Amino acid sequence: MDMRKFLLFAALGLVVGFYGCSKEQKAEAPKQEQITKNLVPAKAEMKGQNFDVELNGLSVAMTVDTASKEMVETPSLKGNIKITNLSKDILDIQAVTLEYLDEGGNPIAFKSGEKIAKASLFLKAIKPGETTEGTLDVTIPRAAVKEKTLGKMEINLVYIPSPLKREILTLPEKVES
Repeated sequence: MDMRKFLLFAALGLVVGFYGCSKEQKAEAPKQEQITKNLVPAKAEMKGQNFDVELNGLSVAMTVDTASKEMVETPSLKGNIKITNLSKDILDIQAVTLEYLDEGGNPIAFKSGEKIAKASLFLKAIKPGETTEGTLDVTIPRAAVKEKTLGKMEINLVYIPSPLKREILTLPEKVES
């Protein structure tokens, strides 16, 4: 009799187990995905009157709706920048701004509703012959990526062009006892 009860419970356990496992639980797929595309060429170097600028590791990061494949946010441009001072003066770099141009050299505008962040703050004084490095994290118009109209990028270095002199002053101060 005990053996029959054991077999009955074992059979019921197997039936419940099979029916419980056969139910498919569908995990909901993410509705958005992050896509990164590299810019070509991977490395670019430009020489100006006062600066030598090198860009590398440039990529466009965009959030895309998985169903429609449409961008849901303004894409961002990320990368590394290396700036060398070619002048005879100390130059105080304030920011790096970017303009996006199509193949014909015409500006690619941001559309209404797009987030516009075309400048990366730098705030660095560099001596003649000195090099400084930083990162770029700006937005790029959807049209430049979606319609593949990007042909060129124009980099503007915003800096104070006068020779800077810095002076350190030491003040004798103490905390009262």
